Amino acid sequence: MEDYYFQRKAYGRMLQWKQESQGETALLIEGARRVGKSTLVRQFAKNEYKSFALFDFSKASKEEMDLFEDMSDMHTFFNRLRLLKGIPLHERETAIIFDEVQRFPIARQAIKALVEDGRYDYIETGSLISIHQNVEKIIIPSEEEVLELFPMDYEEFLWAMGDLGSMDLLRDALKSRQGFGDAVNRKLMRDFRLYMLVGGMPQAVSKYLETRDLSAVDKTKRGIIRLYVNDFQKIDKTGKAKSMFMAVPSQLSRNANRFQPSTVIEKTRAKQLDNLIFMMQDSKVVNVCYHANDPNVGLDLSTNRSAFKIYMADTGLFVTMAFWDNSFSNNVIYQKLLNDKLSVNLGYVYENMAAQMLAASGNRLFYHTFPDGNKHNYEIDFLLSRGNKIVPIEVKSEGYNTHRSLDEFCKKYSSRIGERYLVYTKDLRKDGRTLLVPVYMTGLL
Repeated sequence: MEDYYFQRKAYGRMLQWKQESQGETALLIEGARRVGKSTLVRQFAKNEYKSFALFDFSKASKEEMDLFEDMSDMHTFFNRLRLLKGIPLHERETAIIFDEVQRFPIARQAIKALVEDGRYDYIETGSLISIHQNVEKIIIPSEEEVLELFPMDYEEFLWAMGDLGSMDLLRDALKSRQGFGDAVNRKLMRDFRLYMLVGGMPQAVSKYLETRDLSAVDKTKRGIIRLYVNDFQKIDKTGKAKSMFMAVPSQLSRNANRFQPSTVIEKTRAKQLDNLIFMMQDSKVVNVCYHANDPNVGLDLSTNRSAFKIYMADTGLFVTMAFWDNSFSNNVIYQKLLNDKLSVNLGYVYENMAAQMLAASGNRLFYHTFPDGNKHNYEIDFLLSRGNKIVPIEVKSEGYNTHRSLDEFCKKYSSRIGERYLVYTKDLRKDGRTLLVPVYMTGLL
């Protein structure tokens, strides 16, 4: 397979860290496996330093691990490192990379002494929650800055496809509140549906660029999902985390106002369930959206931890998981999305996409439900905090006839509301005080 290097926005944040930190902190890049951490870090070190030393702890030799047994003499440590790696070390111009550092916590503990020494820069990468689990017997360095790497967002995907300008046009359109017209919107939606199908995992994007074959992409995504399942099985011997992970699409398809663990796993105590949810959230392969009981600026203050929804962090993986037991050719979502025939009962795909885009833009996810007076509930899919106001978002998979939940919510909490958005598949337009936003603009809200 051709080796693609993709432009990632995190590169700019890494550059900012290098310039501002000047060796006073190490940079820890967290993210799900196969999200592109190792490739990004190696490219950064290659471009921005005179030399770099790489320790890949997924396959480190005994000699490499033995190096960290004695950190009492830094001169001896670096002399051994030079001989072991066969590279020159340039003060303030060499990066030392600890890849998959969760597999060797002693190296992570050494960061404190290495940063205090101050001669070189240190970049760590870590996958899954084992980066937090494997720290019981070490001192976690306070000298770390953390950068979370998400799957490729829509703009990064467009860059990979060779489109370097479309997102700037979308930003201008959203700022001016001017749509593109139905014909252009249909073209933009066709482009966006490809992103929904392929997803933002670099390995899947590479496979698409290499083959232009969605069935080959689907096989790649299945391999990534199996990797995650195996990780959950290793971390949680009860199998409950794996079961909840695999149930994400079916739970969303129920159109219920919360994830219902009792339909997936046997009865579990609240504390154990909290630990399972934390484990899944910390894995970075899912996004957890909590119910805000009192929707206000401090959404955290009214979070109901027992009411939540779980979304896949990558919608491309979600599409494959939704029909896990079917072959690619029998996956209804692929067929419907390609032909722009996604029905209302598959609208949860767009909901997952909106969750992914909002999370990748730095938003924590909250939702809210309240009674409609007829033994049912109104539901606001997502709530954002902006300044001293809250921003409600409702997601529709097609066009729209009404947005009753949004209207009633804004009426009930009128003094707290800033902007209000309906995310859907049609062109940008206003409907009273509500801005109707095509789904491909969700990450810009």
